[in-house]
Amino acid sequence: MSVIGIGSDLCNIDRIAGSIDRFGTRFLDRIFTPVEQAKSDRRQMTRAATYAKRFAAKEACSKALGTGFRKGVFWRDMGVVNLPSGAPTLQLTGGAAEQLARITPAGHKAEIHLTMTDDHPWAQAFVLIFAVRLDVPPLDKGQP
Repeated sequence: MSVIGIGSDLCNIDRIAGSIDRFGTRFLDRIFTPVEQAKSDRRQMTRAATYAKRFAAKEACSKALGTGFRKGVFWRDMGVVNLPSGAPTLQLTGGAAEQLARITPAGHKAEIHLTMTDDHPWAQAFVLIFAVRLDVPPLDKGQP
């Protein structure tokens, strides 16, 4: 396993709240997937912070991909979703998925690891993208 991308971002929650107040659904629909909007809108007490963490995750992911928001990578190409364990990760589509495929070495699959946090007025996210070899057998849990 090797790191093929790393990114971080720090986002001001009040700035995101102001954009939501000023631009409403035009802002939300441009930046966030329907899944992200549904999750954030269910959290009335922490709505802006929930959106801000996802905004930071998208920024961090675009950095980890090595492109930023150019070369066909758009905001909604990266959506924060939760694994069955509850851990957050990013689901990539469109140009972001294409860029991930470009940076993933042959014979490997990419794994995206995401952590997010907030402490008003800040939201922060870190993204690590690993390349995992496909031909390596899983570890035998019974062996030391």
